[in-house]
Amino acid sequence: MIYHFSKEPDIAYFKPRFSTPEFGAVVWGVSKGAMYKYLLPRDCPRVTFRADAQTSTRDAQSFFGHSSVRCVVAIESCWLETVRRTKLYRYHLPADTFKLALEDERTQYYISDQPVTPLSVVCIDDLLKSLIDFGVELRIMPSLWPLYDAVVNSTLAFSIIRMRNAQPRDLATAFHPQCVALRL
Repeated sequence: MIYHFSKEPDIAYFKPRFSTPEFGAVVWGVSKGAMYKYLLPRDCPRVTFRADAQTSTRDAQSFFGHSSVRCVVAIESCWLETVRRTKLYRYHLPADTFKLALEDERTQYYISDQPVTPLSVVCIDDLLKSLIDFGVELRIMPSLWPLYDAVVNSTLAFSIIRMRNAQPRDLATAFHPQCVALRL
C-alpha cells in the first residue's frame, strides 16, 4: 500500500504534477514505514531519521543511546501549536502504478506518472498522538540546524523536509521569542 497525506479531505484522484526536472510530473507517495515523516503540516520543517542496517554502531549509540526507539522526528518549538491544530487526511493509494523514486530504498518514496484514484481516506485529527502511536520519538527543539548538521554527516537513514521554513541559522544559538524550547 502507498500513502499520501493532505489537508484536503475530498481528493477524488491524484493527477501527476511537475515535481523536479529529475522526476517530471508525478504523484508522490510513501510506504507504511515512511508515514511518520508526513504526520505533520506540509510546511512544517522537520529532521527525521532512523537507524537501519547501514547505520554505524557509533551513530546508533550517539543518536539513540538512551532511547528504545529507532525513529526520530524533530520539529521546531514554534511549530508546536500549528501541529496541534492541524488535521490531515491519509489517502491509501493502489501500489500498481508506483515505483521506487530513488534507487536508495532507505528513502521509501514512491512515484507514479499515472493519475491515481485513492482506495480510501482516513482523517487524522491528532498528529502528535499519531506520531507517538507510530512509535517514533518526537523531539521539539528551538532550532533544527544543529541536529540537521549532525544527521547529514552521519550514517543514519534520514529525510530533511521543508528546511526553507526553519528558523534562520543565525538564531540556532540565540534566544528567539517566537521559537522557544518547551520544558515539559
